[in-house]
Amino acid sequence: MPVELARAKINLALHVLGRRPDGYHVLDSLVAFATIADTVTFTPGGHVSLTVDGPTASAAGAGPDNLILKAEKALAQRVPGLSTGHFHLAKRLPVAAGIGGGSADAAAALRLLATASGLSMDDPRLVAAALETGADVPACLLSSALLMRGAGEAITPVQGFSPLQAVLVNPGVALSTAPVFAALGLEKGTETGLSPMPASLDLNACRNDLAAPARALLPVIADVEAALAKAGAPLVRMSGSGATVFGLFATAREASTAADKLRTEHPQWWVAATELS
Repeated sequence: MPVELARAKINLALHVLGRRPDGYHVLDSLVAFATIADTVTFTPGGHVSLTVDGPTASAAGAGPDNLILKAEKALAQRVPGLSTGHFHLAKRLPVAAGIGGGSADAAAALRLLATASGLSMDDPRLVAAALETGADVPACLLSSALLMRGAGEAITPVQGFSPLQAVLVNPGVALSTAPVFAALGLEKGTETGLSPMPASLDLNACRNDLAAPARALLPVIADVEAALAKAGAPLVRMSGSGATVFGLFATAREASTAADKLRTEHPQWWVAATELS
C-alpha cells in the first residue's frame, strides 16, 4: 500500500507584515520540516473513507472536518475520474500545536492521490486543491525547506538549506490559530510596519510575531521557552501560532540529551528530538 510521511512543519521565522482587505494576514516565513511525522496510507478502490489511530488520534478525529477528507474533496472537484479509496492516518503529532499536523496530513493525502491518478506534483489543480484545503497545505505539499509568503500561496524552495538539529516541545495544551491572529488586533487593509525577514535568512535576526499574543493566551509557552533555554538551546522560538516551541542544537547528540532531560523534568509535555530540513 502506498505510504507518505506527513512531516511536522516548523516556522523557523514568522514575520507578520499586515492584513489584506480579504482578512488574510500577510506573512513572511522561513519553514523547514521535521523528520518526526504522521503516516498516511492509501488503499485505492471503493468509496472515500478514513480511519485514524495513534497517540493523538482522538484529537484529530476521522470525521468530515479532517483535512485529509477535505483535501480529497477539493481535488476530486478539479480532477474528473480521480482515483479514490481508503486512507489510514497514524497520528503521532500533537493537534492544534503550530506545527501544521493536519495540513501535513492533507498534503500527504494529496501526494498519494496524485501518484495514484498520474498527476505531476506541480499540476495546478493539485496546488489549487491544497490552497483551498488550508493556508499551510501548499507548503506541506513540498515538505522541504522553503519561504512562505502572502497568505501561504507564495512558495519558494530554499536551495542549499543545511539541516538543523532541534528539539520540539509542546506543553500538551491545544491552541487554535484564529484567536492568536485575532490578538494581533490588525484591521483589514493595514500594515504592521514591521520588517520582513532579512535576505540573509539569519535566524538570529528573525522572529515570530505571533509569540507574544500566543503567550498572552497561553502563559505556559513561556515556561516551555525557558526550559529549552535551560536545556542548552542557543536559539529558542515558538513555531507557527503555538504552542509548540523549538530549540536548536549544534549536534543530534546534544538534541537527544536535551530531549531526554526535558522528558524527565516535564513528563506531561510532548518532547521530540528531530532534524529539520
